[in-house]
Amino acid sequence: MARVYISGCKAAAEAARLAKVEVVAAYPITPQTGIVEALSQDVYDGRLAAELVPVESEHSAMSATVGASIAGARAFTASSSQGLAFMHEVLPYASGLRLPLVMAVANRSIASPVSIFVDHQDTLPQRETGFLQFYAVNCQEVFDSILLAYKIAEDERVLLPVMVCFDGFFLSHINEPVEIPDQE
Repeated sequence: MARVYISGCKAAAEAARLAKVEVVAAYPITPQTGIVEALSQDVYDGRLAAELVPVESEHSAMSATVGASIAGARAFTASSSQGLAFMHEVLPYASGLRLPLVMAVANRSIASPVSIFVDHQDTLPQRETGFLQFYAVNCQEVFDSILLAYKIAEDERVLLPVMVCFDGFFLSHINEPVEIPDQE
């Protein structure tokens, strides 16, 4: 087990890598961009054997994630704020089809007209879409919750998608100690 100082975004990406996700479809939006960047680098460097799907919007990201999960792949995406609002139309399909996909959300306010401050305006309206929601309070919980999310989502008694939510610009960008277990 290694103890490293990493951001919440990097912790989410490390957990997705250790979960051996097979498809990552995401569109970068601040403050979750670090997740997509880290996973892209992991794929490029060969640390993650996954299909990285570059899409033109958050709606397409969730659509591709749903499609990958329907096909049987372990799928992952990430979003925040307006991006999550743009995904809204597709979210009920994931839960209605009982797809065990996981999404990391770096919480950020919905623009009014422009705001980059942390609050839960982005995820709370999505709670009725059928996604389970976990809220992490530190970078270790971000890491642990992504791994737990797959175990819970893929349990045949559950089979529901999960959002792992954490405070944007605080947990997403701050470095904290995170214990990362070996792959075994």
